[in-house]
Amino acid sequence: MAVTRTALLVVLVAGAMMMVMMRGAEAQQPSCAAQLTQLAPCARFSVPPAPGQPMPAPASECCSALGAVSHDCACGTLDIINSLPAKCGLPRVTCQ
Repeated sequence: MAVTRTALLVVLVAGAMMMVMMRGAEAQQPSCAAQLTQLAPCARFSVPPAPGQPMPAPASECCSALGAVSHDCACGTLDIINSLPAKCGLPRVTCQ
């Protein structure tokens, strides 16, 4: 089940980034898309580790990139990610 949730999370994040980039005509979106593109160093820290392995601490490059993402961009991206399952006819993702 963890692989399925991990795969879903990766697809959701990628989909959200694509949606943000496609909205380039809106004033804030190009800036947000550029901010999200800079999060590549965080990719390996955003996927759960194998069972029994500790979650790695993010590298300084990831932390710097994450710190450069504006509050509005981060919240907008999370809103998109949270809305995707319903738009795709999938059940809501819940985490325990």
